[in-house]
Amino acid sequence: MDIHRSRFVPYPAAAINALAFSHTSGEDFPTKDQRDLRLAIGRANGNIEIWNPAKGAWVHETTMAGGKDRSVEGLAWTQEPEEVDENGKATVGRLRLFSIGYSSTVTEWDIVSGLPQRHSSGNHSEVWSLAAQPRWRASQKKGRKEDAQTREGEFRGQNLVAGCADGTLALLSTAEDDLRFQRFLSRPTAKKARVLSVTYQNRDIVIAGFADNMIRVFDTRNGALLRNISLGAAPTGGPRDILVWTVKCLPNGTIISGDSVGNVTFFDGKTYSQTQRISGHEADVLDVACSQDGLSVYSCGMDRRTVTYKLLGKRWAKTSHVRQHEHDVKTMATFESERMSVIASGGLDTNPIITPLREHGNEHFRTLSGLPQSPPIASAPGQRLLVSWWEREVSIWRIQPKGRQSKSRKLVARMALKGEENIASASISDAGDLLAVSTAAEIKIFQIKSRPKDLESGLRLRLRKLESPPPMAKLGAKLVTLSADGRWLAVITHNSSVLLARVSKDEQADGRFKILPKLVELNRLPRKQKLQTALVAPSGRYEHTITRAQFSTDSRVLVVGDLAGHLDSWVLEGHPDPTAPEVDIADPRSSASSVASDDEDEDDEKHPVILFGQHWIPNPSAHLLPKLDSAPLFLSFRPNATNTPEPNGNPAVHPTRHNPHPHSHDLPQGDYRLLVLSAQHRLYEFDVLKGGLTDWSRRNPTSNLPAEFQGVRDRAMGCVWDTSNDRERVWLYGSSWLFMFDLARDFPASEEVGGAERKRKRGAERDGRKGTSGAGSRVPQRELPGLGRKMRKTTAGAAAAREWVVLGERQSLVSDEESEADAVALSGLRVPGEEEIGGADGDEGQDVDGEKAVQAQKEQKNWLCAYKYRPILGLVPIGGQEDGEALEVVLVERPLWDLELPPRFVGSHEKE
Repeated sequence: MDIHRSRFVPYPAAAINALAFSHTSGEDFPTKDQRDLRLAIGRANGNIEIWNPAKGAWVHETTMAGGKDRSVEGLAWTQEPEEVDENGKATVGRLRLFSIGYSSTVTEWDIVSGLPQRHSSGNHSEVWSLAAQPRWRASQKKGRKEDAQTREGEFRGQNLVAGCADGTLALLSTAEDDLRFQRFLSRPTAKKARVLSVTYQNRDIVIAGFADNMIRVFDTRNGALLRNISLGAAPTGGPRDILVWTVKCLPNGTIISGDSVGNVTFFDGKTYSQTQRISGHEADVLDVACSQDGLSVYSCGMDRRTVTYKLLGKRWAKTSHVRQHEHDVKTMATFESERMSVIASGGLDTNPIITPLREHGNEHFRTLSGLPQSPPIASAPGQRLLVSWWEREVSIWRIQPKGRQSKSRKLVARMALKGEENIASASISDAGDLLAVSTAAEIKIFQIKSRPKDLESGLRLRLRKLESPPPMAKLGAKLVTLSADGRWLAVITHNSSVLLARVSKDEQADGRFKILPKLVELNRLPRKQKLQTALVAPSGRYEHTITRAQFSTDSRVLVVGDLAGHLDSWVLEGHPDPTAPEVDIADPRSSASSVASDDEDEDDEKHPVILFGQHWIPNPSAHLLPKLDSAPLFLSFRPNATNTPEPNGNPAVHPTRHNPHPHSHDLPQGDYRLLVLSAQHRLYEFDVLKGGLTDWSRRNPTSNLPAEFQGVRDRAMGCVWDTSNDRERVWLYGSSWLFMFDLARDFPASEEVGGAERKRKRGAERDGRKGTSGAGSRVPQRELPGLGRKMRKTTAGAAAAREWVVLGERQSLVSDEESEADAVALSGLRVPGEEEIGGADGDEGQDVDGEKAVQAQKEQKNWLCAYKYRPILGLVPIGGQEDGEALEVVLVERPLWDLELPPRFVGSHEKE
């Protein structure tokens, strides 16, 4: 495989401005595995990303696209109170997501459709800070009978408080599934100081940090100002006012503030008096986070430091600081439960970092990719075109074959979309003549034509927009996919409906394309919801959101996958007939689709839509496809050249008096093998038409895959097939790795001693996430700070009776995977020819036939891996695989040093 290593493709990754977990620490979840927990990430380009911790896997599930001049500056989750039906069964309240960003509006988002659901704007200026009221708990009312009686009918939901640029604090009500203004807590002051930060001390008390050295305390029940807290005079030689960038509260009510001087200040939660001030940073402290038990506090700021404070007795002390980020750290969020305890942080370097909280110091931190999970690049191998998109721009490059003296790439087209919405998805046909682009507001399809060389601009392609039919004129989509032959466009709407548009080419009209006026709606299989979930919205259930769609190589099978792991598939019956009517409505009694589909009262099933003699029907074996263990990361059909060729039109189809508009009912023939990788990195291959696993997948379960692949933490982004020279190879890639699997050979079987239970245990041991708190892997014992963890015990008079004794229990924290890695690392340091001595029993460990064994292992190895490409934006084929040519791919990298970032703070002790 020839790799064109590319760094010329621009992708301006946006800074992280806000982080918010959907649940607060210590809450009781409806399920033990916390399937409802999500992390929302707000970026400077207006995008909001939804991440699933997935037991430490950290999967980027969906993205709510932003728009022009939009920036997410704050995020907040709320959860509706539980509802109890007549039988006394409680229903989990749904989650709601709110955001702010350089405007006077607070926006609520529909997490299923990814669109704004409602807005709330009042008589105030720009909103700078946002906080959600703590959840109502019945235990809070114990011991105060009179208080419980007066609050018997109180609101048990979660309101919002917004701090504005003119010093206004506005209380917003979320009652009755709405978002409306309730009252002002603070009116503009004389200085009109900005409310830079706000938080709740409890359900009734709000703490706000202003830009005039002050922290103010308000009572939300009557809007009264309870206390003004001054941070004192600013240092000489600097600004007059201290900016309170962040305020947080510990579980016992202690108030913590971070300011522009670099101080972290603690205040008593009852008397509101200052108890301690620690200078932990060299520049502004931008955010503060605390642990659930209130014994640990973490701060971050412009100096890129993450500082840890511990409560030692009655005083707080700075215990450590690390630099995990490459630029300003703007925001932090924490979550703690029985199985997870992490801090998420983000800033201008675009990469979210997950740090262990409860196991701080015993586990590594983990850097997540700041690049999207779905690569924003595509290719047309037939024309050697590479398409990339970001925000509202699309660029098309032509990649020259290797060995030519001319420039390896050339920008042949560039386009900026009208409107303010960012691009959600794009797709190009294999022939490079059609380009589909979708935003939240519209879908645009362009025909790509070549034009004479323009010496001034250097552009050689011309894009002409196709006229959209009325059903598509005002239709937005979260995902669009063109089939390989360019005849079909799959549209996944915001409510996860599947629509198909037919594209035809009129040879008489200068070869122009047009979109047929009728859209075909494909119905998904009905599925019952077994478990209650809080991730619901008016547009549906979040786990039913479709995130992947893929056509087969011959464009006759379509498969989609959702976040729950369900796969839906449809097949195209008949063959394209240019003599047939463009759009025809068939008699359902004469169509095989009436037998294959359920008897539902829908127009599309009563009157199937026939387009050029072809009709889409549900796959007869779709219900046999099993549910995946998690959401699919990619769907890809194995290239197959044995599919039967298409006949010329629809033979043996003649109109009759009872059936004036006949069409062929021929179903696709051949193997349609679909390769799927789930979010838990379990690899499956399905025979779509048979509705089951293929023979290769049965012989090669996930437990047989290489341990190196099972141990990678960054989730896969896609795959590329290499079928040149009769190969059956697939290249899988993530943001920091590249793996090749040869599917023509089976992987070595895992240890069969002990049966399936042994295999599951072995797979769990290979998984580096086992036993961790949700961040990185455990720190090896030899790297733990402090004194040694072993002592040698010697018995007097017995020189041979010596043994090592482990101090403490940290020895058990080292996994088998780390022990094997240590052994491999040590073996590489041995002098060639030196005998290996050593085992626990003192046995000789020399490998007599070591070189022969290594050589034999290399010959039998049917996989490869590489880690030198990072971070990877995408990998797409660009040519080859014709007449025995080697596969050519373009691997796009976007390193951090290549991003256009503002100058960072340089401390007094470091060099610029």
